Amino acid sequence: MQYQYRKSVQFIVCLLLLCGYNPANAEETFQSWLETVKKQAIQQRIKSKKQLRKALKDVKYIEKVVALDKKQPEKTITFNDYRRNVIPASRKKKARALYRKHKTLLDKIAQKYGVQPRYIVALWGIESDFGNNMGGYYVPQALATLAYDGRRREFFTKELLYALKILDEGHIPPQGMKGSWAGAMGQCQFMPSSFISFATDYNGDGHRDIWGTLPDVFASIANYLSKSGWDNTATWGRRVHVPSTLNPSLVGVDKERTLAEWQKLGVRRENGTNLPLRNIKASLIMPDGEKEGAYLVYSNYKVLLRWNRSLFFATAVGELSDAIGG
Repeated sequence: MQYQYRKSVQFIVCLLLLCGYNPANAEETFQSWLETVKKQAIQQRIKSKKQLRKALKDVKYIEKVVALDKKQPEKTITFNDYRRNVIPASRKKKARALYRKHKTLLDKIAQKYGVQPRYIVALWGIESDFGNNMGGYYVPQALATLAYDGRRREFFTKELLYALKILDEGHIPPQGMKGSWAGAMGQCQFMPSSFISFATDYNGDGHRDIWGTLPDVFASIANYLSKSGWDNTATWGRRVHVPSTLNPSLVGVDKERTLAEWQKLGVRRENGTNLPLRNIKASLIMPDGEKEGAYLVYSNYKVLLRWNRSLFFATAVGELSDAIGG
């Protein structure tokens, strides 16, 4: 009996190991894992150990963050539903008012970075409702939870280390580093890696403050777009009318043709008039497939996709920028 029992236990252990169970990992606590992160941070030249301890002092595992990360949408919304939620008439009105209010500053930043001001305001509005909804999570805590959970450990561990670097450099005190449950921060909702690459101290006070300093917020958005290949001589795209005879295989953001070629294929502006005569390439997209609307989009649209790889998001930013005008 004892022999059979031992064999059964050995079989179960082998089966668990084959299925990915690791006793050492199972016994690893969140806090002990944080200690390894501290060591990594020091290796990556975090200068202040005191600041590091302060940043991670009360960090705990948040089950709600993991639930949000794993939650699947209950249904797939249409682009029209998305537009109504993200760029309602009230947001367009507010965007125009804030554009006028900050026009002098926006124009200076636009001239420096080569980005039209309306796109800065559009991204600001969609990302954080003009700074009114930056998220209420302490960013290192959210990132530590997501990294420890393990589904995307390498990515979120890197983001956590970048967040600790930002605190170490003194750009924001720990209590001010608020963001979304996924770690996107401030009024422009930068991930820490994007902050490191693109956040800008426009007002020259020694801090890249994307939480509370509008000159830094606007300049950081403009800097992101500029360094990602923005062309301030062009727009993002436009809604168009497509003939029913058009071959569906021509649709896709990675399939480009000149405006003249699209004209020959029967594509027209939404009001039925001819396309512009400019010698530029464009892609035909349909965010909802063939259900709702078609757009010809240009190189700036692809820059918006680098910000967020969603046709819904990039198209909404473009449409809000059009509503702002200027």
